[in-house]
Amino acid sequence: MNVPQTSLLPDLLPGLKGQRVAISAGAGGIGLAISKLLYAHGCRVALFDVSDSALDTARHDMPDALVAKADVSSEAEVEAFFTSAGHNFGGLDALINNAGIAGPTGGVEDISPSDWRRCVEIGLTGQFLCTHYAVPAIKAAGGGAIVNMSSAAGRHGYAYRTPYSAAKFGVIGFTQSLAKELGPHNIRVNAILPGIVAGARMEGVIKDRAAQVGIEYAEMETRYLERVSMRRMVTPEDVAETVAFLLSNGGRNISGQSIGVDGNVETL
Repeated sequence: MNVPQTSLLPDLLPGLKGQRVAISAGAGGIGLAISKLLYAHGCRVALFDVSDSALDTARHDMPDALVAKADVSSEAEVEAFFTSAGHNFGGLDALINNAGIAGPTGGVEDISPSDWRRCVEIGLTGQFLCTHYAVPAIKAAGGGAIVNMSSAAGRHGYAYRTPYSAAKFGVIGFTQSLAKELGPHNIRVNAILPGIVAGARMEGVIKDRAAQVGIEYAEMETRYLERVSMRRMVTPEDVAETVAFLLSNGGRNISGQSIGVDGNVETL
């Protein structure tokens, strides 16, 4: 898929063009949708991910982007990425904390401590690491925006997905704390809470839950959608469009918010 030429897009989101944006896990799924949309609107995009094939696709689709391989759970790799991004772009205006994993599905007595730690390490501690290394550059730029990826599971308890839900609840607390801390530096901080996002990750979650309770995949998918007021999944592009708005001039006074992009998930 070719990225539209910036010159052909109307300036519906003023303030985006020229922003220097770092995106974790920016080469696949929601992250790729965010990267491509911001790139199409003239942002200077720096992204990292762990999948070689996904990174190759990102390089092809966004030839002027800074694309690097790094693991968000590695402090050394995260630091190196932000050092490189700052050097190449001469600063940073925005950070999208997108990295996360689905984590295990199972009862609390069945989930291994190592699986718990891995899920929280990537989904919550990884956001801290990226923010830790990004904030000095955003402050130096005179302010900007941070968008943290939480989930509907950060608003509702999620049985048999406790590591994931705990990490996503943590993201909301992290977001609200940062909004207070960084607001005086002209940095706005918000969380996005996607719901049931169409794609391979959600398919895996539904498959695992269906197997656990002993029903067919289609029945479990129906059960999930019955808990969504609009009775449909959202797409990565739905999430990307909200992120773009928050980075634009239209979002300049939005901070400390947890914004659901989920068709109104009523419960999990």
